[in-house]
Amino acid sequence: MENIFNFEGIEIDQDLLERTNPIFNTARMTLFQLAETGHDDAGNLVEWLNLTRKDTQDSKTVKADEDDLFVNSIVMDVRYSTNGKLAEESGFTVADLPCGFTPRALEFAKNGRKYVGMDLPATINEVEPAIMSLIDEDQKKFVSFEGVDVTNYQSLKAAFDKIDGEVCITTEGLMMYLTDSEMDAMCENIRRILAEHGGYWITLDPEISFLYVLIVKAFYGDRTREIMWRSKFRIDDKSDVKSVENSITISLRGDVQENMRNALDYIVSKGFKLERIPYADHVPEFRSLENVDPKIAAHIKEGFKNVCIWKITVDESVKFDVSDAKMGSFNADASIEDGRLNLVLSGTLDTLSAPKLLANYEKIKEDTAVNSVLIDCSNLEYVSSAGRRVLLIMQNDCEGGVIMKSCNDAVVWDLSSTDILIK
Repeated sequence: MENIFNFEGIEIDQDLLERTNPIFNTARMTLFQLAETGHDDAGNLVEWLNLTRKDTQDSKTVKADEDDLFVNSIVMDVRYSTNGKLAEESGFTVADLPCGFTPRALEFAKNGRKYVGMDLPATINEVEPAIMSLIDEDQKKFVSFEGVDVTNYQSLKAAFDKIDGEVCITTEGLMMYLTDSEMDAMCENIRRILAEHGGYWITLDPEISFLYVLIVKAFYGDRTREIMWRSKFRIDDKSDVKSVENSITISLRGDVQENMRNALDYIVSKGFKLERIPYADHVPEFRSLENVDPKIAAHIKEGFKNVCIWKITVDESVKFDVSDAKMGSFNADASIEDGRLNLVLSGTLDTLSAPKLLANYEKIKEDTAVNSVLIDCSNLEYVSSAGRRVLLIMQNDCEGGVIMKSCNDAVVWDLSSTDILIK
């Protein structure tokens, strides 16, 4: 039977990208927070993008109050400044993954340093023209942008193939949104990239909860739990993706030391060597701490000795068989039978393939009545948050809903938080 889906020629506009990947809204949120600390480049980007406090900070149901914005701006300043300093010290081409709306590209371009911003296409479509408009022609040769998905090796390889020499991969504000299956794929992909290019990976994400507690508690004491919970709810609501506890982000619940050991064991099990670098060893001067109570600022800086950034390199003594590595490919065969859309999905339904699936579905709906969707998942490897969102859009759009059959354990787990019927 002829496949009625067209994955190569289907048009994907910005609105569709944003509907399938609203998580990029948090990138606007953090840019505005950085601008609030007085960061000039961040302020210029905010102005160019015409961002407002209401649009960037308030979620669908929660309005950001002064305490929430104040604390998050300091956390953002600390994260941004320390991450940038470590990346610059590497001397390598920096691959910011994800780059969000960070103004780091502006800083690197002005200093004649090579920088590649990598993020979801929805983000790249907005940040690239903004950055390029704020630097001169000579500086543009140092900066480039690539639309990727960290769990999709094909997209990462295509982006890194354009880079010569060693790389410093930076990951900030990403891991807490990945399921374990997505985390496994990302680690495998980064290890393969580093094995080919050399260099290392630095990430602030595993111990970010420690940093957040340190800063919030220094200012608000007994109100720490209240402020952290409200902030988490607002961010989750804004991104339409709940932050999760996975194998590498260290939870503050239960036995924290055991959670730390499990995270360390996890990264080693993925073929890496790890060095934990205290913030205090590479801490720059933070403009956001200049005007606060000196005792509070001193307490926070002392606490930086106990919170670490992870510097990760490939353990060359560990041999992995990459012959069956997941490449991140995706395909869908579709047919209509008595108002039922029959789909056969294969590969990974991720942030790159999900918009194509939704675009094809909506195009079919323009001409044909679709009452239900039956999906054969025999060859579907896993479903990302963007994939789940598209499936739920289809579920809510059809009277008969979506039924998925022959799912592997990873797909069942990925869909366990939905009301989609799995047979």
